[in-house]
Amino acid sequence: MLTDAQLDALNVVLVSPRNPLNIGAAARAMANFGFSRLAVVAPYEEHWREAKSAIGASDLLQNARRTESLAEAVADCTLVVGTGTLDHRRPEQAVVALPDLGPHIAAELARSGRVALVFGPEKRGLTRDDLALCHLLVEIPTDSRQPSMNLGQAVAVCLYELAARSLRSASDESAAHIPHSAADQAAPASSRDLDLVAAVVTETMQAANYSPRAMQKANRHDLDLLLRRLKLEQRDARRILGLFRRILWRLKR
Repeated sequence: MLTDAQLDALNVVLVSPRNPLNIGAAARAMANFGFSRLAVVAPYEEHWREAKSAIGASDLLQNARRTESLAEAVADCTLVVGTGTLDHRRPEQAVVALPDLGPHIAAELARSGRVALVFGPEKRGLTRDDLALCHLLVEIPTDSRQPSMNLGQAVAVCLYELAARSLRSASDESAAHIPHSAADQAAPASSRDLDLVAAVVTETMQAANYSPRAMQKANRHDLDLLLRRLKLEQRDARRILGLFRRILWRLKR
């Protein structure tokens, strides 16, 4: 349904899943639609790779990446999309409905970016800190009387929408607008690039006594969100990094 390049550029990330059967169901859904890149962040159960629910997707489960943090799992991604409902949270980033997600991902793939689709734990979903690492929040339309979905089902619904409907049509529509030369496209900043910038800006703020220690975590949260809203190119992220490193060096001297 999608090209090999499109499938290879989209990562599914499960954050702290509790039930190995849900991880297996997510892997099976990925295999159904041709996706193969799975990362599992700090799972509760160590035997998740043996989940019997991964019918026809055992290889995918065995080859999945295991990381200790979401930042590590999405480090090479240039568009990170969080999933969840809006019933108990006030979103701090742009929110798109699932049927409208395709054009955003198609545009990112057109500029050779990598995309992560992030799903939170079954009981509480993604935390505020998790969402600070996301560029967008996608909402799956559900009945208000039962807004939450089983993890495996949520993965299946999202991937079906992308593979069979919205991403495919959006890719066809945007194909005519892709530059003929790769040199015409500036590489987007990855999550790793943004984390490096955020780290040195945070260190510079501390060296300048910008705010009390009690505010440092909140400042970093706001900075993570800001950097993702800016949609920086990689070269610009490097310029900002160099600028703040120079300022920090002067402050320390």
